[in-house]
Amino acid sequence: MHEETKEITDIILELAQRARQETSMEPEPELTKSVQWPVQLTIGPGLEGAIACESKIGYVNGTKGWLVYRGYDIFDLCAHCTFEEVTYLLLNGSLPDARELASFKKKLIRYRFLNKTLRLLVGFPIEEMNAMGALRLGINMMRQEFTNIDKEEARPATIDAIGSDEDSIAMETAPKGDIRATYEFKQSETDKKNKGRPKQLDDGHGMEACCHLISGVSTLTAAIAKIHQKHMPIEPDRNLGHAANLLYMMTGKKPTPLEERIMDISLILHADHGMNASTFASMVVASTLSDVYFSVGAGIGALNGPLHGGANEQVLHTLMEIGDPGRVKSWVDQTIADKGKIMGFGHRVYKAYDPRARILGTLAKLLVKENKKVKPLFDIAEELEKEVVSKLGAQKQIFPNVDFYSGITYSCLGIDPEMFTAIFAVSRVSGWTSRVLEYLENNRIFRPRALYTGEFNRKIVPINQRS
Repeated sequence: MHEETKEITDIILELAQRARQETSMEPEPELTKSVQWPVQLTIGPGLEGAIACESKIGYVNGTKGWLVYRGYDIFDLCAHCTFEEVTYLLLNGSLPDARELASFKKKLIRYRFLNKTLRLLVGFPIEEMNAMGALRLGINMMRQEFTNIDKEEARPATIDAIGSDEDSIAMETAPKGDIRATYEFKQSETDKKNKGRPKQLDDGHGMEACCHLISGVSTLTAAIAKIHQKHMPIEPDRNLGHAANLLYMMTGKKPTPLEERIMDISLILHADHGMNASTFASMVVASTLSDVYFSVGAGIGALNGPLHGGANEQVLHTLMEIGDPGRVKSWVDQTIADKGKIMGFGHRVYKAYDPRARILGTLAKLLVKENKKVKPLFDIAEELEKEVVSKLGAQKQIFPNVDFYSGITYSCLGIDPEMFTAIFAVSRVSGWTSRVLEYLENNRIFRPRALYTGEFNRKIVPINQRS
């Protein structure tokens, strides 16, 4: 595996060794074990510090700069695996053997083809829409085309619920956190008709729907990119891997082995990252027993916000604004004096060097050797990293995050900046769907409370007396 790009494997393994020398090997004991519910926590605004569930999917240790998927270090996964293998790992809990991988890849290839969905999509003014808005629209069209869940007979009626944990249940006292919340519904007429037949995409809740979305988000993203370029979408290529096919459909040319490998690694790096806003949004929707298409749509909606997605695009604007490596020091000094934000630096979780940035920075350096257009931006980025880390690294634990070099990497691969956040979704849909499936095994509808700080005992004034 990866014989043609062994140089990249060696580079990543060297980065891994360097990162491991900077930290001890013990995880955080209070955040890596099962808990007895309910738990007492110190919680900040935005649920900061809250524990919503247990998970075996991913672990982030921001103090040490760790990112772990299902027990595997991110450096090892990038060095030795493909995005398809990592996606299988996230969904199923173990890396696939050769037979399982071949079957999984065949399924993902089959689900790339969204002919009817794309015909519907091009009927909308996609070229005038934000890429994430268009992507969410495409997800809804996939849901309509490939499932029966919009049909009335497929929807379980709340009156038929035998056991539930719905929002209608009073929660004026603190919830006990039952070990397992059970949901049972009487069989719908559709289920009775389909008894004995294998479930595929019809119910929109299971593994098949997740795989459908993992392939479909990639196809939709590429189609949106081509429509924004005033071209028609390109048909998927059955002979290409997930990352290579994505680049082919977006750019119209088949990538080199180096480009394919770096795109593959980029997708691996973004696949999961703990209980971030878009993952949490997906899980909240799924916890109501809505389907995975709507859940992923919620993740896309959250990712569209500038506080979550889009920072890599802003990094490029910053580099272009600076314009020259010689201007970096004065620009940083002025920005710090003005208490401005330097895009691509610092992270809500990481107080050490983001491992994803370590990898992408090195891979971007390989790509810019052959890209004279992007090379000047990379030179500015390298100088900016040195300057910011020297001033804020040791003092405030501010280092480059994944967004600092990802935009440069995508630009070298021929991807337009307006599509950067959609590329994030192409990868993160693996994490969204994996965590949704895991959470539903022991589902409890999310229902935090707000502290009421409003008034009491106000009197209604007749409308003609109100000012």
